[in-house]
Amino acid sequence: MPRSIEQVLKQTTAQLSTAGSDSPQLDSAVLLCHVLDKPRSYLLTWPEKQLDDAQYEAFQALLTRRINGEPVAYIIGEREFWSLSLKVSPSTLIPRPDTERLVELALEKISASATKVLDLGTGTGAIALAIASECPMLQVTGIDLRQEAADLALENSQRLSISNTRFLAGSWYSPLQQNETFDVIVSNPPYIDEADPHLVQGDVRFEPKSALVADDNGLADIRIISDQGRQHLAIGGWLLMEHGFEQGSAVREILAQLGYQQVSTSQDYAGLDRVTMGCWQGEK
Repeated sequence: MPRSIEQVLKQTTAQLSTAGSDSPQLDSAVLLCHVLDKPRSYLLTWPEKQLDDAQYEAFQALLTRRINGEPVAYIIGEREFWSLSLKVSPSTLIPRPDTERLVELALEKISASATKVLDLGTGTGAIALAIASECPMLQVTGIDLRQEAADLALENSQRLSISNTRFLAGSWYSPLQQNETFDVIVSNPPYIDEADPHLVQGDVRFEPKSALVADDNGLADIRIISDQGRQHLAIGGWLLMEHGFEQGSAVREILAQLGYQQVSTSQDYAGLDRVTMGCWQGEK
């Protein structure tokens, strides 16, 4: 029975590949690092090191969960986003690299005079914490429908010692004061149509449907955020939303009809439409 790091990684990479993992080598390495409580560099430096019985059994238990399709982030309880190590749970979406594009674009829209940013549907707090870590003079608010998600985001902020944040629970803007405004509002809302076949494939099967699916061909929550956002944006403030790669035109139309200016769509790292934004200049 292979027990060296090199042998175990080789064997389990093949198993995960057969099971349909998109990144079998990475999955194997991340799970083994978690069991060994070592960085990735340790696997490369000590390939001949033998796993003891407890380590091997623990690794096999995690491997079985991954073979059954459970996302690695849920198995180990954390995911890196914007170089921040975030705790995750099945009550939140797993932060994805494409969403870092939303953070980049938001940071471009944060002026020197900006003081407040709002992140709607904050989940783990990934977007809010990424922005707060880059702009310590800002006050960043994150809101999530589920109290357990808001609590997790708060825990992540405390673990990372990012103190210029607050996290609230409620539906979109409902926890805010009626006259509370922000210089930038960002959101990665539910935008998948309930009939989308991808909902029964891959990691998405394990993620909360309430954070993925929206009515009106995936546009219902985007409409709400855009409409009510006009009451909570400072004059000259920006709304930026992540969406599906085929929804750019529809989201631009929504923003334009509501009176947003300078409406545009930016692409993700794969060159696909991913973030649409607009500037609020007040009622005409």
